[in-house]
Amino acid sequence: MSELPLLSLLLLLYPAGALLLWLAPKALAPRVLALALNAIGVALSLLVLAAFDGAQPDFQLQDRAPWIPSLNVDYAVGVDGISVLFLPATALLFLGVTIASWNSVQHLPRLYFSLLLLQAGATVGVFCAIDTMLFFLFWELSLVPFFFLANLWGVGPHRSYAATKYTLVMLGAGVPLLFGFLVLAFNHAALSGAGLPGGLSFDLPTLLQTPLPDRLELAVFLLLLLGFAVKTPVYPLHMWLPLLAMEGPIAVTALLTGLKLGAYGIIRFAVPLAPEAAQDLHGLLAGLGVIGLIFGAVAALAQTNLRSMLAYASLSHVGLVLLGIAAFNQQGVQGAVLQLLNFTLVAGGAFLVTAFLRQRLGSTDVTAMGGAARSMPLLAGFLLFFGLAGMGLPGTSGFPAELLILMATLQTHTGAGLAALFAMVLGAAYFLDMYRRAFFGPVTRETVARAQDLRPRELALVLLFAGLIVLFGLFPALLLELIQPSATAWAARLR
Repeated sequence: MSELPLLSLLLLLYPAGALLLWLAPKALAPRVLALALNAIGVALSLLVLAAFDGAQPDFQLQDRAPWIPSLNVDYAVGVDGISVLFLPATALLFLGVTIASWNSVQHLPRLYFSLLLLQAGATVGVFCAIDTMLFFLFWELSLVPFFFLANLWGVGPHRSYAATKYTLVMLGAGVPLLFGFLVLAFNHAALSGAGLPGGLSFDLPTLLQTPLPDRLELAVFLLLLLGFAVKTPVYPLHMWLPLLAMEGPIAVTALLTGLKLGAYGIIRFAVPLAPEAAQDLHGLLAGLGVIGLIFGAVAALAQTNLRSMLAYASLSHVGLVLLGIAAFNQQGVQGAVLQLLNFTLVAGGAFLVTAFLRQRLGSTDVTAMGGAARSMPLLAGFLLFFGLAGMGLPGTSGFPAELLILMATLQTHTGAGLAALFAMVLGAAYFLDMYRRAFFGPVTRETVARAQDLRPRELALVLLFAGLIVLFGLFPALLLELIQPSATAWAARLR
């Protein structure tokens, strides 16, 4: 099984599936074919996980081929313990978005689901690429489908503005990323003595072994940090997220809150490629984490719409990930990776349930939802569960992730760790207050009284997400054992 090019097959599945949607007979509903293709994606990602040797810290299941030979740019994909779990998580979330879009997409469904498949392919590529130029290609390609998804199927009156702003901001953030990767390649050429272009290297394992002069290392770290911080997002570079949460398609917005590509980029590239500069600027990372934690929680308290509250909650939670990274130890990075995986299930699941809610009520504003728990007890119950998991309730996957990050942070940045504990109290306040106002009390609107509870396919989806949250909350070692060897190697570069 490991001899098969599993990663390449997984990457090929999604664009080939998007093409198949246009070649399939019109009698075959696009959503059915898209669901089948995403289910195959989940199965392939699980095969990758089965073929992965969790005891080895290095990149595995590699596929390589020359791409731009004159510049030494290769098609190179591979996974290690830090990235391998993101493949099934990504495939599962895209499957969930497909189900959440089942009844809501009536306009151009073939185009919608093909764009969703292209988005899935680009996202998987981000987690697989171990050539920096290939990574940058997938990073930029992920912007194109999302622009059209938000523009054509957004739910707000300013969806075109939100889609354009997001795309332009992300294109701008790509500039420092590209410069950072070019500096690394030129530095390798200078040290190799082969000159340009023969000495260029964009291969991540090679660049990890190439020393950087102090000035270049600081420049590389700041360039990569800036590019990834916009996508994460890190305060104060976050303003696109609440706007897109309110204007964009809710199910698709689950991809932005559930898949933190920017935070993954900081772990995968920024810190390992410039370890000394990262340690010198540990206060910057920890400070950004604390500010994001507190600001996101306070801003969430002031919201009157469930979508905007979840967006600011996402900003707050990602601050905790930054604290885990800034600890620069095995516990911290394990907790950070586990928390990013937790976002896929918890934040993604909460947004999918919110999408179900808006399909029924036409709004996610508190004033339109009073007493919703009376007519939709299952929907309300699962949203409460996802909210509690986001708060790190023991028995859910959020608890071991937050515990690892807090333990690591208290050892290295005690003040930041105490601030994180305070932000968690605020997190309980903003969610429980919003939930009380939205779901309890008397039913005052006819749309709420007549609303249908979760349909069987929706119930199956949220049960799957909830079951995985409980499973990994009770048995976190199932994930941590896969992450540990690579996390140990990651932390060893910082000593």
